[in-house]
Amino acid sequence: MNIFPVIMAGGNGSRLWPLSRVLYPKQFLRLEGDYTMLQETVRRLDGLSCSAPLVICNEEHRFLVAEQLRAIDQLAGNIILEPVGRNTAPAIALAAMTALAKGDDALLLVLAADHVIRSPQAFVAAVEAARPHAEAGKLVTFGIVATAPETGYGYIRRGAPQADSGYAVAQFVEKPNLETARHYLECGEYYWNSGMFLFRASRYLQELQCFRPDIHAACAQALGNPSSDMDFIRVDKEAFLACPDDSIDYAVMEKTRDAVVVPLDAGWSDVGSWSSLWEISPKADDGNVQQGDVLYHASRNNYVYAESALVSLVGVEDLVVVQTKDATLVARRDQVQEVKKIVDQLKQQGRAEHHVHREVFRPWGKYDAIDKGHRFQVKHISVKPGEKLSLQMHHHRAEHWIVVSGTARVTCGDQITLVTENQSVYIPLGAKHALENPGKVALELIEVQSGPYLGEDDIIRFEDRYGRT
Repeated sequence: MNIFPVIMAGGNGSRLWPLSRVLYPKQFLRLEGDYTMLQETVRRLDGLSCSAPLVICNEEHRFLVAEQLRAIDQLAGNIILEPVGRNTAPAIALAAMTALAKGDDALLLVLAADHVIRSPQAFVAAVEAARPHAEAGKLVTFGIVATAPETGYGYIRRGAPQADSGYAVAQFVEKPNLETARHYLECGEYYWNSGMFLFRASRYLQELQCFRPDIHAACAQALGNPSSDMDFIRVDKEAFLACPDDSIDYAVMEKTRDAVVVPLDAGWSDVGSWSSLWEISPKADDGNVQQGDVLYHASRNNYVYAESALVSLVGVEDLVVVQTKDATLVARRDQVQEVKKIVDQLKQQGRAEHHVHREVFRPWGKYDAIDKGHRFQVKHISVKPGEKLSLQMHHHRAEHWIVVSGTARVTCGDQITLVTENQSVYIPLGAKHALENPGKVALELIEVQSGPYLGEDDIIRFEDRYGRT
């Protein structure tokens, strides 16, 4: 039976702030190595015989997902867009219904896009061990073999052994206190709840129809007349807005009589905090973990991430230091769960640092807001070969574009002009304009905006190849 991977890439996690932001959360980050967490999740499937993955994400992240899948040759009209988050039970229902609509009652392998697994071979072995149970109609969840009395995870208590491998699920339990977690670890009957699953598409929908017919009906209506837009599958917004919010655990897994847990011992982590990232990362002899340009003296057991500047540590221990272009975090490793309190303060103060990075990615490329002051803003804009920004206008700002490298095709009013290296062009306030890279190398330019209001919402789009009008 074919395995149909389903990767859930929603969520706007803040526990890895300032690197993780609402518009660029951790599943799209490259925390180490050459690939992002989403890309690593896809690459982990190489050891399995399976179809191309179906990725479920929200509207705001659609171009990030598409670009990251394209970069590893896995983009094939395989992205479902949720108009609003409704938790995991509806998301998986959309995937199951999509598989069945293709005439394939496949085994859905449900994965999160933001997990780390150090041993892909052990992961593949666990999936293969789970396959016979799923083919027989069981709903399999993967229980992580606990290595510590973790209070930040839910647990699964195993029941009677099953044929070949795995156990019946005796109980799902909530996050315990430390004493209870120690008992779970000592008795050996409890696993961390990974949130990963394997089951037939039809069996999941049967159980969902039994226990949560309201979710089943809403998802069926939302997918009743799906539309395709570039690489995206769009569901009916109003129908999905009416769908109840519930997790697969509460909606199905805690109620079904056919739940099976298969142990997974593969170096798993949900990277739920900076301290957990330090724990799973390779360390120097002094216990330090570093990314970027970092210098140490008499410092031990620190995690340091330097995005764009030199970070130096002298005489400190057990710290997390994260430097980005617009924010820096310094915290004790045993206090990093409190990072969310800083994020809450940013929200309360109406600041942008929790929401978006200084460097912002767009389907055509990216821009970096390198300077800003009274009535002006300066951006470094990079446009990919063959891409084009929308035909647009602004009510409150004029723009000056200076080409640093490459060639720009500039539309301004009724005129179309080629602007090359060391040349510039002026876009008056209120003029319809567009920027395109007709070449085969990246177009790099500096944009200087001037005017009384410089917000990103002062954009009126008339034409856009990315469907943003």
